[in-house]
Order: sequence, then structure tokens, then C-alpha cells
Amino acid sequence: MTEDEQNLRILLVDDHRVVRAGLRMLLEAETGLEVVDEAGDLSDAVFKARRHTPDLIVLDVMLPDGDGVESIGRLQAEAPLAKVLILSMEDSGHHVRRAFGNGANGYVLKDAAEDELVSAIREVAAGGRYLHPALGAQMVQAQIDEQERAASDPLSDREREVLRLLAQGHTNQEIAAQLYISVRTAETHRAHIMQKLRLTTRSELVRYAIDQGMLDRG
Repeated sequence: MTEDEQNLRILLVDDHRVVRAGLRMLLEAETGLEVVDEAGDLSDAVFKARRHTPDLIVLDVMLPDGDGVESIGRLQAEAPLAKVLILSMEDSGHHVRRAFGNGANGYVLKDAAEDELVSAIREVAAGGRYLHPALGAQMVQAQIDEQERAASDPLSDREREVLRLLAQGHTNQEIAAQLYISVRTAETHRAHIMQKLRLTTRSELVRYAIDQGMLDRG
């Protein structure tokens, strides 16, 4: 680092003091990284983001007074140039997608190796996005599984509900009343079901419902 270059200024947000202390020791041992402050809850994090306007925020998902992921927008409103790296125990694709959807720039698990965390911080600070390869592979597989389910059963939950009632002999008016929707909406659902399943008659709908075990629920 030259004299003109500045340290990457980091705010640590985690409700466990021991975790924050360990992270501070790790990061401050690295060239070019500086922990400007720590916060143990969301309200303190918002205050310190405003006070320090850090370059990067290392953020836990679960905080005593709020959801870390949902708070990303609030933190970036106080520090508009700050990148956000989520550090979490949660390894599901749902949590990862939610984090990136709310504006996170990276996602690292708390059991990651120390060098991975440092690499993730540098990658995110440089304008990139970071996700552990294993989590990326998990998300790809989940997407494939979802596509396969959609291919085998193209109906939405509401459409399946409408189909079950149709197969039981209910009219569009009765379905609308039971599901608290308009008759026109019930008719639209029926048309979409016929189109998706490429069926043309009620008897074909009944046969499909029986084959799918829909009538077993009463």
C-alpha cells in the first residue's frame, strides 16, 4: 500500500461480543483493513453507519432488535457507498437469495476459513460479489429441482385448489364463494388450468385430479 492509499474502513455488526473481537483481531492483522467500530444490534449499527460512513459492513443476519438482511437498506441509507457482506450460520438457498435480493454484495458462512472471509471482503470491496462455491452449487441445484417440479406439475397452489373443487363437481359460482374470489377469477383459473394441462373437458380434469391424488383430501 502506498502512502496515498487508504485503509478499507469496516463496521462489524454482530450480537456476540466474542465473535466481534475475533473478527477485529483477524481483520486488523491484514494489510489495508481497518475496523472503525462495532455494533451489537441494529439500532447501534444504524447510528455507527451514519457516524463513520464505512466502506464495508460485515453484517450478521439475526440481531436482537431486527433482521439484519431486512436492515441493509437502512444501513446503506446512512452509508450510501458501503458494501455489505453477510456473515451468517444460515446456509440455505432461501437465505442467500433473500440477502442478495435486499442489496447484499456477498454472503459468507460463519464457519468459513479465515482466508476465505478476508478474500470475500476484498472481493466485495473491489466491486465484485462473493458467494462460497458450495452455496452457489446448492442454489443452482435448488433452481434445477424447482424447474423439474414445475415441469411435472405446472399448476400453482391456487390452481390446484380450483381444480380439486372442479373435479368434485362444483360450479364456478360455488368455487368463487368457497375461495372468496370473483366468478370471473374462478373462470380465469379454470381456463389457465385447461391450457396448462392441455385438457379440453371436465372429465379429463377429473381424471387428472384423481391421478394426482387430489380427491383423496375430501
